[in-house]
Amino acid sequence: MARLTDPVTILKGVGAARAKQFAVLNIFTLEDLICHFPRGYEDRNQLVTIRQLQPGVSACFRAMVANTPRTAHIRKGLDMTKVQVADTTGRLNLTFFNAKYAAEQLQYGKEYFFYGAVNGDYAGYDMTNPVFEAVDAPPAVTRRILPVYPLTAGLSNAVMGKTIRQALELCPVPQEIIPEEIRRKYDILPAERAYTAIHEPQTMQEAESAKRRLIFEEFFVFSAGLSLMRAARAEVSCEIYRDTELSAFYEALPFQLTGAQTKVIGQILADFQKGTPMNRLVQGDVGSGKTMVAAAAAFCAVRNGYQVGLMAPTEILAEQHFKSLERLLTPLGIRVGLLTGSMTPKNKALIRQQIAQGELDFIIGTHALVSDQTKFAKLGLVITDEQHRFGVGQRSALSAKGDAPHLLVMSATPIPRTLALLLYGDLDVSILDELPPGRQSVDSFLVGESYRPRINAFIRKQAEQGHQCYVVCPAVEQTDGMSLKAATEWAQTLQDVVFPDLKIALLHGQMKGAEKETVMASFARGEADVLVATTVIEVGVDVPNATLMVIEDADRFGLSQLHQLRGRVGRGSAKSYCILTTHNRNEQTIARLKALCKTTDGFAIAQEDLKLRGPGDFFGSRQSGLPAFRVASLGTDLQTLTTAQQASKDWIEAYGISDSPEASALRQRIGVLFDRCMGTMN
Repeated sequence: MARLTDPVTILKGVGAARAKQFAVLNIFTLEDLICHFPRGYEDRNQLVTIRQLQPGVSACFRAMVANTPRTAHIRKGLDMTKVQVADTTGRLNLTFFNAKYAAEQLQYGKEYFFYGAVNGDYAGYDMTNPVFEAVDAPPAVTRRILPVYPLTAGLSNAVMGKTIRQALELCPVPQEIIPEEIRRKYDILPAERAYTAIHEPQTMQEAESAKRRLIFEEFFVFSAGLSLMRAARAEVSCEIYRDTELSAFYEALPFQLTGAQTKVIGQILADFQKGTPMNRLVQGDVGSGKTMVAAAAAFCAVRNGYQVGLMAPTEILAEQHFKSLERLLTPLGIRVGLLTGSMTPKNKALIRQQIAQGELDFIIGTHALVSDQTKFAKLGLVITDEQHRFGVGQRSALSAKGDAPHLLVMSATPIPRTLALLLYGDLDVSILDELPPGRQSVDSFLVGESYRPRINAFIRKQAEQGHQCYVVCPAVEQTDGMSLKAATEWAQTLQDVVFPDLKIALLHGQMKGAEKETVMASFARGEADVLVATTVIEVGVDVPNATLMVIEDADRFGLSQLHQLRGRVGRGSAKSYCILTTHNRNEQTIARLKALCKTTDGFAIAQEDLKLRGPGDFFGSRQSGLPAFRVASLGTDLQTLTTAQQASKDWIEAYGISDSPEASALRQRIGVLFDRCMGTMN
């Protein structure tokens, strides 16, 4: 017997070249192969007659070869084989291109099973390149439920299926991890049956049962892992913060906090006095004031003799936080520092020395904070901003630099409750559901390219009124075959052709940090009328004078990301607008974008985004904190998620993690899944 950890190269037909193709799909071991699940199925069990065939609908039928196949050479590299087949209801012409085997295998007068789709009207039906097999041959491509797999160049579905079947014959399926009583209670298939049936179902119902088991399994593993983290946290003790007096902090603020901010700060202060490490998520819409909540928590931690580390996903955001928090907290006696990857080695070494010696109280940075070279003297509070861009492992790595520090994670991306329960099941959740007074609502519109003259006229009108405009593009530069608006080319077009009398600035992520800072600062001072940018402005830019956001090719962004971009305007006293442009006429795409225009409620938008696009697109390609589910979908499997969460909670509360074989396998699987969702740590 082979082992699940054996490389795929032990299988027949898998050499170095084939292994490279599998590697593109992240398939390296037999377990990876067995866990490469179908994306769908073709039901080739149902037989129809030739008369029942419908144009464009693939179907399986039995027919006799009615003449001798004839092959003609059309041109170099192209041969065409024609043959006619018949049953008691009619005749059908078949055409095969470059299929010498068809002429050799199809014999006049013999019957075969065929599978394919006809084209043309009934009077002239024909079928191109159907698959077939003799009536006395074992079912391989007809008369069965055929799994359809995710593939890559050079790998056919037939090769994938054959290789997976070989792996199933050579080694056992992954070990059972779901206790028997849970399987009975929730009608879950055993692992051995599910892992086989998902690849070789006898019926569509069996395929669905196998899929449900594997979806349940993934949710069960992740939920159990989060439950264990929460249980482990409850057993850790830490020093109680005795000094929770924040009057000096409140007096230093140039504005009054909202009721929601005050409520969340109260929840944090209560956590500081429990004697166990806080693990709290602060969720709030764009502009809801999360930074001030974090500042209050940091002020309290420093007053109690601890250091604070705040990790942001980008240098732009880290630098913005540093500037605003240094300005607020330095007069209160708190020493604020900045640590980012682009700093010179000399500056980084100096900052790290000050951190290690306790000469800095509040350190703001990027992933540089979690590197081995960064050591804290007495880290008591860890804050992560834009939490959805960090994996579980990254926030854990920063927490590990202190002795059971408190953890505060912040997200400006409103997350539907079901998704928040999954991603942050180990955290307590606070919601900032109140915007500061004075924030303007932003009117949003979806238009096509035919509106371009009106868009340009509106940009000019805003500029004439003394306001500024953002134009966001999905790409930095044009590449071959790309029809998207690219920031560099579009900025040049706007400057040279459309608005030669206006000042057009350009900002994108490929610029160096200092250059980006210069452009942003210049725009904030009103020195440019229009800022053409990529999504680098999603966070980190606060320009109250900006009243118009134009997002080109808006269909290329998730709704929540569009909502974040829209949040860059409406920060001043003037009326603000957001214009979404798209060439895409897909009905679902249009419905998705119209949903954004109808509401400014970030939570409603997030729920719609999750429903329409799923979690991968919900957070965008940079998301690294989502679990790498192989078969489960947060967009369609929410009912199973709820069931699996309750099942894992009940099991752990009743038994903990015992010494049973299932528990041992479950612990191992939890480790693997959490490793896969840690994200890059640099």
